[in-house]
Amino acid sequence: MQSHAKSSPAALRNRDAILEVLRTVLTADATVLEIASGTGEHASYFAQQTNWTWQTSDPDPEARASAAAWSHEEALVPLSLDVTSPTWHSGLDTAYDAIFCANMIHIAPPAATTGLLSGAGQILSDGQRLILYGPFAVGGHHTAQSNAKFDASLKARNNQWGIRDLGVVVEHARQHQLVHQKTVQMPANNLTVIFKKTDKPATALPNQYRESSARHLM
Repeated sequence: MQSHAKSSPAALRNRDAILEVLRTVLTADATVLEIASGTGEHASYFAQQTNWTWQTSDPDPEARASAAAWSHEEALVPLSLDVTSPTWHSGLDTAYDAIFCANMIHIAPPAATTGLLSGAGQILSDGQRLILYGPFAVGGHHTAQSNAKFDASLKARNNQWGIRDLGVVVEHARQHQLVHQKTVQMPANNLTVIFKKTDKPATALPNQYRESSARHLM
């Protein structure tokens, strides 16, 4: 392993649980764009365990260097993508079957969430998936005391950060024709949230999300 490769204990702990969920929604030969790949360990592991083509990306050059070092597919150079830029998705000429993003939206400003959803709505075609992984609040409440403490620590570090409410994210996604398909409970009080792109006009928000959707991402 090259010296640029970094390791995340969390990535090692959650990779098998995430992989199990991904196998239920991705085709055997799926091409996936990962947003905010971080160390690149997820990409390396998933690519080794499957026939998926996994394209990493990150705005941070050190993260891209780590993802490149972990990669077993030298042709897939990590992309420099910053979803807070309105044009981040411009020039992506590869057809992706899914977009995956883990542990980003709570350690990034709200613009990262809205930018990710907007871009995903334009990149994906009817029936393709956006898959998010990480901690979420539900109905305006944290799902565990540990998440409440984590949220407070994030906001103390940067007042633009914080655990997002699932209903708010679902509403923003719906505005970009990304329909909430299912939520899967994961270890350590995390969720995997799966959206499906639809070419149909946005429908009414499901009842369980209407109250929290009135709140903002902050």
